[in-house]
Amino acid sequence: MEKATVKKKKQVLLYYCVEMEDVARKIASESDSIILHSINWRSFADGFPNLFINNAHDIRGQHVAFLASFSSPAVIFEQLSVIFALPKLFVASFTLVLPFFPTGTFERMEEEGDVATAFTMARLISNIPISRGGPTSLVIYDIHALQERFYFGDNVLPLFETGIPLLKQRLQQLLESEKIVIAFPDDGAWKRFHNQLVDYPTVICTKVREGDKRIVRLKEGNPDGCHVVIVDDLVQSGGTLIECQKVLAAHGASKVSAYVTHGIFPKRSWERFLHKNDGSEKAFTYFWTTDSCPHTVKAVANQAPFEVISLAGSIADALQI
Repeated sequence: MEKATVKKKKQVLLYYCVEMEDVARKIASESDSIILHSINWRSFADGFPNLFINNAHDIRGQHVAFLASFSSPAVIFEQLSVIFALPKLFVASFTLVLPFFPTGTFERMEEEGDVATAFTMARLISNIPISRGGPTSLVIYDIHALQERFYFGDNVLPLFETGIPLLKQRLQQLLESEKIVIAFPDDGAWKRFHNQLVDYPTVICTKVREGDKRIVRLKEGNPDGCHVVIVDDLVQSGGTLIECQKVLAAHGASKVSAYVTHGIFPKRSWERFLHKNDGSEKAFTYFWTTDSCPHTVKAVANQAPFEVISLAGSIADALQI
């Protein structure tokens, strides 16, 4: 009999931006084949970046990746400067890992004059120089609108990953006595995720207009007596999740939790979900999110109901594709 050949893992040199250092170290701890390399992130007196790629000569002929976080417009330019430089250092291949694609919610024009900044961001990324190994591989998790994959040009190869398998692993750790039901806050979330969560009963909420207000209603499914987990790709202010929780509780849900891949939470909106020590009812039993948004990770650390599920293992696997 022929022996099965074991595919040898390729060595990947991983650079990273400042705010993703913790995630980068977790990724490296997942695999001996991922070696961390650093950038000197400095600024000139006028505020513009003064950057230096360490070990630039040594990365020739190597597989190189960069872990980015476009958390604000202020940090995008310096990271793009590095991202555009790395493929030109005679590397064997280049991969950009951008867990959260930040302009994803601005993907369409509703009237003449609207600027679809998701398309602008995709065009910027699509102009990353080709490396010796060909187009850049681009790893993104749970991009907001699936049609955004068509915004990217032929110079990049987008790999769209999801955090849902990590949620499913966490749900399997809960007590068997808990009857888990998955809730989707709208039809868009159902279309997006229901095929990945077929093992669970589902509930779908919807928003209906009543006068000048949009009210969340239960569209289908029965949450009575169940631990209901609301699933969506991202959260901003959290208003929709809070309204969904109220509707589900009113229909008999014994517990309500939430999962989002990207916890953006502008203006500290995560504080709306914290468990208070005044004996009041805890609306959310758990609130799971990933470490795609590092500022949120630091803000919610050790604060119930938040639990951060790391993408590190999933990213380490993606770097071997």
